[in-house]
Amino acid sequence: MTNEYHVSDYIYDAQIYDGFNTQLDDLEFYKKFFHSHKIKKVLELCCGTGRLTIPLHEAGINIHGIDLCQSMLDEAIKKARDKKYQIKLINEDMRTFTINDTFDAIFIPFNSIHHLYLNEDLFKTLKNIGKHLTKNGYLIIDYFNPSIRYIVENENKSVKIADYETSDGRKVVINQTMKYEDDTQINRIKWQYVINNKEHSNEFLDMRIFYPQELDSYLETNEFKIINKFGNYNLCKFGADSPKQLIICQKK
Repeated sequence: MTNEYHVSDYIYDAQIYDGFNTQLDDLEFYKKFFHSHKIKKVLELCCGTGRLTIPLHEAGINIHGIDLCQSMLDEAIKKARDKKYQIKLINEDMRTFTINDTFDAIFIPFNSIHHLYLNEDLFKTLKNIGKHLTKNGYLIIDYFNPSIRYIVENENKSVKIADYETSDGRKVVINQTMKYEDDTQINRIKWQYVINNKEHSNEFLDMRIFYPQELDSYLETNEFKIINKFGNYNLCKFGADSPKQLIICQKK
């Protein structure tokens, strides 16, 4: 997003990304929400390789997807083409995208909002989302509930966080170290990749931390009304020990 903060390209290697991100806990939540609220048209920001986009389309939801990373989007396009699905998948930036259409719901899933490092980036994104929502349209954001205790206890330690094989046959181990910046609220994460039992590279994944009351306030001041806030995809009440912040709001 800026010269100071970034995500290394290798983290967006499509097969490595898909092999690491196999969970679908969030899928059932989105399916139920869109169906129960009779949502006719949905826009997914940061759709990546289509982990959610493809199965949501299969569930009968009219969904469009946007992603800034062309290599990830190419994988989503390939998945849709292989299944002969007609899904609009667009290479755009969530801060500046322009689509000649409006949507009943727009969502930013799976911690992607943590890559909006500056308030300027966040406010541009929220303003842009507002332009593309129908009256009373929904915005859903799914992101970490930060644990300062976890960050402090694990700072500068190397921890294995993944060990798997990709669809193209690569054996992948990822070791993580991180360092938190108090002044910027950026968690500087380094992933050491070991590919086929050989050290491959060190890649960087910078993530901005949003504290529980912080984003709530930013949403309210940017013309969104928070309807619900949950602590996980099972819709448990948000609390101090919740792993997630799952916010559902409406355009005012």
